[in-house]
Amino acid sequence: MTTHVTIIGAGLGGLTLARVLHVHGIPATIYEAEPSAAARTQGGQLDIHEYNGQLALQAAGLTDEFHAIIHAGGEATHVLDQHGTVLLDEPDDGTGGRPEVLRPDLRRILLDSLPAETIQWNRKVTGVRPLGAGRHEVTFADGPAVTTDLLVGADGAWSRIRPLLSDATPEYVGITFIETYLHDADKRHPAAAKALGHGALFAVAPGKGILGHREPAGVLHTYVALAKPQDWSTGIDFTDAAATTARVAAEFDGWAPELTALITESDTAPVPRTINALPIGHRWDRVAGVTLLGDAAHLMSPFAGEGANLAMFDGSELARAIAAHPDDTEAALAEYERALFPRSAEFAAESARNHQLIFGDDTPEGLLELLTGQDPAE
Repeated sequence: MTTHVTIIGAGLGGLTLARVLHVHGIPATIYEAEPSAAARTQGGQLDIHEYNGQLALQAAGLTDEFHAIIHAGGEATHVLDQHGTVLLDEPDDGTGGRPEVLRPDLRRILLDSLPAETIQWNRKVTGVRPLGAGRHEVTFADGPAVTTDLLVGADGAWSRIRPLLSDATPEYVGITFIETYLHDADKRHPAAAKALGHGALFAVAPGKGILGHREPAGVLHTYVALAKPQDWSTGIDFTDAAATTARVAAEFDGWAPELTALITESDTAPVPRTINALPIGHRWDRVAGVTLLGDAAHLMSPFAGEGANLAMFDGSELARAIAAHPDDTEAALAEYERALFPRSAEFAAESARNHQLIFGDDTPEGLLELLTGQDPAE
């Protein structure tokens, strides 16, 4: 009988798994490397999809809490060309299926839904080994080792649990983001605020783009995208914010100043984010007593907006399978993985296709086709 589930990683997927298990009366412990829930910022805005992320929150009994944190108006879409000409302007009329929320708010409602003893913080995994009969021992940099009959790797792109199942490692997909923030933008950065619009901004050209979200309280959160070699960002001294900003802005020479202001007027130092992915269709043979979810299982590029949604859905589906097979852990894991593999392969392929549409040689036409479902030439 499944008596306790050991989860490595307190991201959205691991938290959802623990919460849905709790709803079913199944205890779990999450071991998280970070020292506390407030140890670092948790990223920007997420669109939560009605066909996976919202279903996971429903299974977690958190639909009302989710509705309370939705950023009204955040589903609006604004597409500009590099000269600032508006190519698409879709307002958020409240009928879309992908409402936007801040990742920290989403993580908070999941954290608040769990018993306090569920998460052990400051528990960085240093090793894991099989003990036979589906049992595993996990060791940590601080604190005693644990043994478990059911181990779940929810520990992200560079998972320490994945090697128990697979030799696959993430690979660079050919594009790097540089992250910037503008604060109190309507007053302090009005031209940039107008260009970005009320929701999401896409301003793209082949191999580059300025992508952004308007977040609550007048925050403009921008991801500057550049198709560069993997080592490009390592050749830049990101501790010199002014020089880095100038170098990144130079990649957009001739672009509309209201767009480049999202780079040059940043209120924070630019931060590089290389984009990596596991192979499309990543899967593994069944190994007793262990499985993966979220980025640990199927890291993909962000261009379908599915990463967080799939992590939460994975967590809820794994919990459902465990609850449905209380006397047969292996049956639960096999059922979960049978659905996991084709689901994640489909969305990983979609993310890769979208990457090419957004930044390919025919963009912004490819982007407009993606967003509207129509060929702009028609």
